[in-house]
Amino acid sequence: MNVLRYMMNNKYKQLMFLAALFFSCFGFSQIELKNKIVDFGTLLPVESASVYVQNTTIGTISNVDGKFALIVPQEHENDTLVVSSIGYKSFKTLVSEFDDGMEIYLEEDIATLDEVLLVADPRPTTGNDIVLKALEKLAVNMPDSAYLQKGFLRHKERNKVEFKWLIESAITVYDSGYAVSSEDYLKVNVDQVRKSYDLRDVDSIFSYVSYKNRNAYTPRLRAKDIKRSSVTTNQLVKSIKWNDNRVNGLHNLFQGKLNLLRNSKNPKALFGENILEHHQFKLDTILVDNERKIYKINISDSKEFVGLDTKGIYNEGFEAKGWLYIYYDNYAIKKIEYELVAASDVQKTRSKRLFDTQINHKLIMTYMEYEGKMYPNYVYYETPKLVNVGLKSSGKVSKEEEERYNKEQRYYYTVQEILFSEIILDKEQIQEKLNSKWDADIFSSKPYNKEFWKNYNVLLESEEDEKLIQDLTKRATLFKD
Repeated sequence: MNVLRYMMNNKYKQLMFLAALFFSCFGFSQIELKNKIVDFGTLLPVESASVYVQNTTIGTISNVDGKFALIVPQEHENDTLVVSSIGYKSFKTLVSEFDDGMEIYLEEDIATLDEVLLVADPRPTTGNDIVLKALEKLAVNMPDSAYLQKGFLRHKERNKVEFKWLIESAITVYDSGYAVSSEDYLKVNVDQVRKSYDLRDVDSIFSYVSYKNRNAYTPRLRAKDIKRSSVTTNQLVKSIKWNDNRVNGLHNLFQGKLNLLRNSKNPKALFGENILEHHQFKLDTILVDNERKIYKINISDSKEFVGLDTKGIYNEGFEAKGWLYIYYDNYAIKKIEYELVAASDVQKTRSKRLFDTQINHKLIMTYMEYEGKMYPNYVYYETPKLVNVGLKSSGKVSKEEEERYNKEQRYYYTVQEILFSEIILDKEQIQEKLNSKWDADIFSSKPYNKEFWKNYNVLLESEEDEKLIQDLTKRATLFKD
């Protein structure tokens, strides 16, 4: 009898273990949604459309080809998937009923204004006044308490021919809220790294020269006098890292002037008290975003040039161009498209000679509404990068020099994209994360965790980028002497 009871108990334990394993797997199973978003009228792909599960922060955006991929936890299979883009009617379906066999077509949506409402509730009518009202409302519309955001970062660097560098990371951002300084109360941590390829060892001699001239008490060096063979691996890595962090470190993106809304209370902020001295805003039209009216406002130049006050880099003499999209009902800013274009004579000459472009900074920021507040959703930042200053020679030029200073190879630009896919407001989780070590260095290597990336939402590469990344993957080497 005891033997029989033992066997039955053992069998029961095995069944319970298998059941627990089954439900554990089921609970963590995922649904992967993939498709392409197309304009119904033009049949062209719709770029940067929002794709998200309603009433959650699970979402992504479409790439330049209109394509997206989104991983949704099984528990949300009966929730509504929303595909929306400013100026279009939204597409909605249950996650469980999502059909990837037919492309998603979005139809243009036209706003209609209620004239009675306009009379009863006088509103600002000029672009300048609408923007000033939106900035006044930031204290209400932006997060006012501490939160964490999980996101995916793609950092890529290329010239006109190929990718030279690629990093893909999972990051966590902590912020205490709009009311306090980001310099003191905003942290960034690189949690995991998915890809890290580098082909810049030859091309980054200029970084080495800049580093030496800035940090060493020696006669000034010139890039054309330095050969790769004369620079050790450690010297090159150190100088490249120095240049990367001062130009493209995450702290610049989050704590600097280009975080236009979050840092609008900072001294000399671009969207601060003196915003109209450096910008003028003109109301263009009223569109629709997910059944809500939204102002489309043009950003144009003003009497004063725009500058970023970047330490050690001449980042002045610009005109601001772009668009703001502001919700009609509560004046929350949904999207910013912002470019700094060389305008002063000095900056025009510098930009053409060093970068072969007049656009020095290109920024796109979109926000998602969650529990009544606007949180960062997607960030795109593009800037040219100084790699070498070109060859100035009246004499005979060698074939090697010709190749090195070739226009297609010489001019670089860097792109950083961040997709935020989770917001954490729980105080205990926030405190637990705060007590851990924080490291914002996207350039340091980390072990690859395959299991982590299986269930993590990332930005889908464009078809062109995918080909260039494959080529970079094959050819990439870490710095070699």
